[in-house]
Amino acid sequence: MAEVETAGSGAGDSPEAGGGGGSGGEVTPPHGPLQRYYGPPAAEAAEAAPDPTDINGPHFDPEVFLTKVRSECPLGQLLAREAALGREIRALDSDMQTLLYENYNKFISATDTIRKMKVDFRRMEAEMDDLAANMAAISTSSARVSAALQDRHRRGAQLAGVQALLRKLQSLVEVPGRLRRWAAPGAEPARALRCYSRARAVLRHYRHLPSFRAIEDESHAIMADLAQRLRARLRDETLDPKELTECVEMLLQLEEPPEELCEEFLSHAGSRLEAELAALEAELPPSDPSGTATTPPPASDILDFVDRGSSAFVGNLCLLAASYRSLFEGRPGTGDGRLEAFAAALTARYFALLERRLGLERGLGDTSLLVRALDRFHRRLRALLELLPAAGAEAGAALVARAARERVGRYLRALQTFFLGCLGDVRQALAAPRPPGKEGPGLPDLLATLASSVLGQLKAVLAYVQLFTAKDVAFASLPYFKGEFCAEAVREGLVVAFVRWLCRTARGFADGPAERGAPAAPPALLLLLARLCLDYEASTISYILTLTDEQFPPQDTGPAVTPGPALGAEARGAAQRLLDHYVQVQGAAVAQMLRKSVETRDWLGTVEPRNVRAVMKRVVEDITAIDVQVGQLFEEGVRRAQSSDSSRRAFSVYSSSRPPGRYAPSYTPSAPMDTHLLSNIQKLFSERIDIFSPVEFNKVSVLTGIIKISLKTLLECVRLRTLGRFGLQQVQVDGHYLQLYLWRFAADERVVQGLLDEVAASAAHRCLDPVPMEHSVVELICERG
Repeated sequence: MAEVETAGSGAGDSPEAGGGGGSGGEVTPPHGPLQRYYGPPAAEAAEAAPDPTDINGPHFDPEVFLTKVRSECPLGQLLAREAALGREIRALDSDMQTLLYENYNKFISATDTIRKMKVDFRRMEAEMDDLAANMAAISTSSARVSAALQDRHRRGAQLAGVQALLRKLQSLVEVPGRLRRWAAPGAEPARALRCYSRARAVLRHYRHLPSFRAIEDESHAIMADLAQRLRARLRDETLDPKELTECVEMLLQLEEPPEELCEEFLSHAGSRLEAELAALEAELPPSDPSGTATTPPPASDILDFVDRGSSAFVGNLCLLAASYRSLFEGRPGTGDGRLEAFAAALTARYFALLERRLGLERGLGDTSLLVRALDRFHRRLRALLELLPAAGAEAGAALVARAARERVGRYLRALQTFFLGCLGDVRQALAAPRPPGKEGPGLPDLLATLASSVLGQLKAVLAYVQLFTAKDVAFASLPYFKGEFCAEAVREGLVVAFVRWLCRTARGFADGPAERGAPAAPPALLLLLARLCLDYEASTISYILTLTDEQFPPQDTGPAVTPGPALGAEARGAAQRLLDHYVQVQGAAVAQMLRKSVETRDWLGTVEPRNVRAVMKRVVEDITAIDVQVGQLFEEGVRRAQSSDSSRRAFSVYSSSRPPGRYAPSYTPSAPMDTHLLSNIQKLFSERIDIFSPVEFNKVSVLTGIIKISLKTLLECVRLRTLGRFGLQQVQVDGHYLQLYLWRFAADERVVQGLLDEVAASAAHRCLDPVPMEHSVVELICERG
């Protein structure tokens, strides 16, 4: 059989085999009807082009094939091809016959099998008909059974309903006994209320029946007795808020009037909250309207006071508000704002007590403790406001703001006290006696210590105040602490106010009259404060304001603030006033010595001068000391260019060959000329000297102002005296001595020369015998002196 199939396959496919497809492992494509059904493979159909000469192809054309063979093959090949085709045809016919003979029995067996299958199919159809008939019968029986089951279920439901009704009736009959047992004193009134609530509607519905009416009346009497006991318990002052809520809730379930229960609930809760407020008030000292009594320190700190107030009063008030809303929300006669008015009155009292307690924080103490207390108060108050929006939100926020402002005000007063203490230390250091050979701290050291101490204290205060605006503080999110507190309370109320107070205080040493018996400010203190105010104007104020704006950023839409230049102008004005006053004080001190030296001397009966008076030496010494003192704090300044004559005087003080001085002609007037006329002529051509003009912030200007006041005083004193010849000569000697030493301290030597010329002219005018001393003798006396 395998050979036949192989032979048949080879014979039938010989043209294909000749094409190289004889591999036994390859799957041959379908031919014949299968190929016509499925069509050629997609790849072959896409790749193979129609070939009419392919004898196995679908497009084979015999005429085209024969034409091609005749045109391409010689005669011998044609004959050989004809013979091969004939052999293939015969071989194919033989294979077909063999296959037919071999498969004949199989065809006969298949026909018998098909016949038997038809018989079996008919038998199966008959069995299916019988089965369908049986299923119809079974369906009919199932319907009858289902109807029977439904009837049975209906009867069972009716029986269950009857049984349930009997149980309900039995439970209703047992209601009075249960209520009597559960509603007894000390039993379970809540369970009795649940039982009565379940039975009440049924008893009311069937009240027209005598038996049900009797059950209802008995139950109502039992619950009325329970209501009386609950009302008596409601008046017990020892009830805590939870027990009070449960009692009122049970009375509401007993259909007691909500209006009366609302009043009793608020009254009982109010008495308890009043007791808590009284306990807080007992910790506070009695208020003294006159303010004369000494207030003792509080027994506990502010954080402990706020904790107890928040946990007791505010916590119970929150519980009260929540209970009130759960009990009486939506009930008639209870929604007229009673709770809001009740809570507002109590919170107002609590705020007043807390403000009294905050008023006892007289000292600075620990600011973080105060901030924590206010933060805890604000957080609990915010929880209360979620339940009662009208319970005093603005009052609570205002209380926190006032506490913060009060603490800032205390810090301002502490800064002022600290500055006054530093000034006291400076005055003590300036007035302390110095042992011989040991010098105390210089003015630069005192100024640096004062400035650094005050600035350090101010920075520390700002760090303390910054706790009020920390991110973890709840009330820092209030609009006040984001705007007004930063701008008005801290920047303006603390920093700017302190700087202005410092300037006013410093200026007060120059402007305000000294108290009776109080020592005047030492001149060195005036000089030091003037330098301090000048440094504030130059850099310190700008630094402080920048630091404040960084730590407390102002809002763009906030209130207007004091600009730095305006504050600097106030500091500079204070420095100018202090420096002017220093010049006046020092000038007055030197002038006082000169005035006494003139007024206490007999200028008519004096002897011929042989020395410079000691007071003139003292004046030069004091001016020199002032020059050293001012030079420690202020720059040198600009001097006017010196003349060659003054330079020679400066370096030829002890020279006896020096030519006559510049003002010598005024001492030796010509005989025919009137000295009064000469003095007036000199005044016409001399510059006017402003004695009390404002000084500049440098050493030369300060010393010039002091010298002008001193010499002007000397001039006015000389004008009031009458002199003899030797008195005039003594004035001549003293004036020359002052000229030798004072011109180097002044900004313009002509100021010293002009004033001394006026002194000499006035002395000559007031002299009875105006005969001056020779200039060489004057120089000799001054050199010896």
